[in-house]
Amino acid sequence: MQYLLSVIHDSGDLATDEEMAAIDVFNERLQTEGHWVFAGGLGVTDAATVIDNRGPEPVFTDGPFVESKEYLVGFWIIEAADLDVALKLGAEGSKACNRKVEVRPFL
Repeated sequence: MQYLLSVIHDSGDLATDEEMAAIDVFNERLQTEGHWVFAGGLGVTDAATVIDNRGPEPVFTDGPFVESKEYLVGFWIIEAADLDVALKLGAEGSKACNRKVEVRPFL
């Protein structure tokens, strides 16, 4: 089953060199153990654009979808046998990047 590990942070600060090194080690482990599907970091929320095309014309709004002190800064998509494995990997990812991680299964 696939899971989304969302990395949540409350600052626009990029990862430190030490955090990046730990993330690289974690990424390599995910790949070696067959859990890796895809991962990526996201730009700051100031660079976001929200599009709402539910009406007669699309509406484009600068900035994040939600005003919040915490926001999504990156993610992993992993393959795991079950939720217990995904939670264990999520905890290790949180430690590696020094940020909160939310684990959610794909439908």
